[in-house]
Amino acid sequence: MSDDAVPASISVMVVDDHPMWREGVSRDLTEAGFEVIATAEDVASAIRRAAAARPDVVLMDMMLPDGSGAGATAHILRVSPRSRVLVLSASAERSDVLEAIKSGATGYLVKSASAAELIAAVRATAAGQTVFTPGLAGLVLGEYRRIANAPVDRDAPQRPALTDRETEVLRLVAKGLSAKQIATRLTLSHRTVENHVQATLRKLQLVNRVELTRYAIEQGLE
Repeated sequence: MSDDAVPASISVMVVDDHPMWREGVSRDLTEAGFEVIATAEDVASAIRRAAAARPDVVLMDMMLPDGSGAGATAHILRVSPRSRVLVLSASAERSDVLEAIKSGATGYLVKSASAAELIAAVRATAAGQTVFTPGLAGLVLGEYRRIANAPVDRDAPQRPALTDRETEVLRLVAKGLSAKQIATRLTLSHRTVENHVQATLRKLQLVNRVELTRYAIEQGLE
């Protein structure tokens, strides 16, 4: 599934340890046309069911009885790399938000979000977009900029050089453009843009567009 291609039927797994909340969210998503293919109440069952079901989107709580949602996110993305994780948590604490994003989550919503906001966020996540509760996006970008301004470790291994075109595409990815929008902007085919994105991911040993965006900010490309 490409970064801006939304499947006709979006499959979702809901991870939350509160049965009533889990069932209510699952019902709202089903009524909105999503296919809720699995639910889980803890980290262990979430990893096991994600590996079997391979959902398009995982809706993840941060506080689980046997571990954190961030830890579950990292494990799930290893067993189901094409899944995208959207955190839905009661916590808006800076540490929780940053931990989730660093673990690979595509976005972060607090549970005060309306059903309409949640549904829109799941659709956007399936399309490869980053989604945050208002105010949290600035927090994440601020942290990335802080990292970018930290002293450089001269002994750290150097990243491989990108071509001019890969750098150009990376800059537009960091601005939040989809592959289709980048193709239009640069007068390239959609496939060519996807090839540049995948080549850049391989060169930099990164996993997804969220990590690409962080790298671009660290390099001052945004």
